Amino acid sequence: MKNKFSKSFLVCGLAISLPVFGVAQEKVVNDSIQHTALNEIVLSATHIDEKTPIAFTNVSKRELSKRNLGQDIPSLLGLLPSVVTTTDAGAGIGYSSFRVRGSDATRVNVTLNGIPYNDGESQGSFWVNMPDFTSSVQNIQLQRGVGTSTNGAAAFGASLNLNTDEFSHEANGEISNSFGSYNTRKSTAKFSTGLINNKFELAGRLSDMKSDGYIDRASADMKSYFLQGAYVGETTMIKALVFGGKQKTYQAWSGVYQDDLDKYGRRYNPAGKYKDDNGNEQFYKNETDNYIQKHYQLHWTERWNDAWSSNVSLHYTKGDGYYENYKKKQDLESYGLSPVIVDGKDIRESDLIRRKHLDNHFYGMVFNTKYATDKLSVVLGGGANKYEGDHFGEILWVKEAVKHSYKQEYYRDDAVKTDMNFYAKATWQFVDKWSLFGDMQYRRVTYEANGIETGLVNDKFNFFNPKGGITYQLDNQNQFYFSYARANREPNRKDYEGLGKPKAEKLNDYELGWRHKGERASINVNAYLMDYKDQLILTGEINDVGGMLRANSGDSYRLGLEVEANVKVLDKVYWSPSLTISTNKNKNFKTNIDEQSVNLGTTNIAFSPDFIASNTLTYLPIKGMSVSLLTKFVGEQYMANIDAKESKLDSYFINDLNATYEFPIKGWVKSIGVSVLANNIFNVKYISNGYYDTDWGPAYYSQAEFNILGGVTIKF
Repeated sequence: MKNKFSKSFLVCGLAISLPVFGVAQEKVVNDSIQHTALNEIVLSATHIDEKTPIAFTNVSKRELSKRNLGQDIPSLLGLLPSVVTTTDAGAGIGYSSFRVRGSDATRVNVTLNGIPYNDGESQGSFWVNMPDFTSSVQNIQLQRGVGTSTNGAAAFGASLNLNTDEFSHEANGEISNSFGSYNTRKSTAKFSTGLINNKFELAGRLSDMKSDGYIDRASADMKSYFLQGAYVGETTMIKALVFGGKQKTYQAWSGVYQDDLDKYGRRYNPAGKYKDDNGNEQFYKNETDNYIQKHYQLHWTERWNDAWSSNVSLHYTKGDGYYENYKKKQDLESYGLSPVIVDGKDIRESDLIRRKHLDNHFYGMVFNTKYATDKLSVVLGGGANKYEGDHFGEILWVKEAVKHSYKQEYYRDDAVKTDMNFYAKATWQFVDKWSLFGDMQYRRVTYEANGIETGLVNDKFNFFNPKGGITYQLDNQNQFYFSYARANREPNRKDYEGLGKPKAEKLNDYELGWRHKGERASINVNAYLMDYKDQLILTGEINDVGGMLRANSGDSYRLGLEVEANVKVLDKVYWSPSLTISTNKNKNFKTNIDEQSVNLGTTNIAFSPDFIASNTLTYLPIKGMSVSLLTKFVGEQYMANIDAKESKLDSYFINDLNATYEFPIKGWVKSIGVSVLANNIFNVKYISNGYYDTDWGPAYYSQAEFNILGGVTIKF
């Protein structure tokens, strides 16, 4: 029987009602099944399931929403196995990053809807450029180790695959606001028209975030947007997405040396420090990082028949920004300025204010075709992407009376990177209980640069990355797997600046695991050996913008055991622990001491703790309410590869408390949700990151003591 109904949605605060002519209930159900199948096709190229012999963890939108009160994505993923997070500003807002199995962000391959997100030159992922992106994420999958072939640079520690919101069948709206410590506040508004005539949807989000930060002056002022248009047919789905962010953050990437930490306290920030003409200590007010990033994506998904499907995506990302610094006692000639004579003195150094700009473009296409039956799944895919980065610097002010003009350029260089890859991967259940996995990728990379720091670079790399494994399904509850993966990875821009001619690194990754799924508990146990050649390890030192420097280490390895579980302890009590035990070593490690090369033998790889554990204990007292105790322990770790005692970071153990309650309301408001997140409830004074300067000693990034965030979400 046909009926007639209307859909309401919110646009700019106004309630609008659209008449939509309904169809038979049977067709609605069939359409829903078809739409679900189309969404699964989008995931198939980047996401894996239990049939694949690789360690992974899925994070759903519901799990993310419980703690989505303004903190960046790294902070929200901090409880996953083998993950260690840190943030420059100390409270999870602003510049944040994470490491997986000791591998930093430059070695974690990040994709957004299958599109590479890592910066083409630095290879890092800068979440500060996408504030509140969590509010538009449908699901996240973290694949540890090399993982499967996908677009972007090779994964040397993990792959992080994010998919944005699926289309909504029903019209809806959402307004959320959160407030908390350090004058933190976030406002978000979302809407969706739902599927109009069961075919078209328009959805969007606007967000505004601000925080003073835990560290002095580590403020953040960030705005973002997300707009999605979708067409959904019986066998076709087309999505057009436009999203981006704008941020202005006061720099806190310098860290604090021990003497200053003792003298000024944990919240001290030396960035922008100088002395005025009267000898008084001052801090430059515009010691800031400013960046705008805009993303454009177009996705076409087609289900040709019951076995064949495909996906083609075009993308373009525009980035533009600068950071500004007050620099003391700079060599004038290095800025193209002539020395001056003042009162008979030859002045060759001066304080000055400078800006360093980056204007970049990243564009290309990715594609895949999938054939799937009950016993066999084959994916053929690849991508072709190009990065163009224009780097230039300007002089705004010079203290000494030298001849210069405002915004006078003192350097300019261009960089171009192309990345092409093709892969084929398949899972075949060749007999009952046994499945084979195979994956082959060819990748070609070219990189050209002409910077003062990099020199003239014109490098080409051709990589072949094979992977394979086997899975044995013992019974309905127990599964065992083994896999091998080969990965090769090119150096990044900083490597050329610091090493001149860095080597590409190579990795052989072996994974052995057991998965158990019972009525009251699920357990994943994974052992790994990551054997490296010429691994580009963090040296423990940083450059002038807080970027970690790397160097080829020769032979090295990471050997570890990961365990994660989900246990229903009681009817209303759930327990989710995880731990990683590992050993991470350089073999025959060589370093320079007093300008002499010295072989230190076997040493610990920097920023690679031997023990990491997390725990979530959740109580569901009534329907719609949850209370969780979140704990994280990170063992001691070295900040350099020479095993110097003074370069060691102490272990830390922190606890958070998260409470949420969502209660339904009859009427045009569907529900109201309340969330509270109390971080570091025992007020632990801990440090999660730092660096080690052989001349000046260790420096640290202190993290926030007890702080709290609270929010309210209204759904329409």
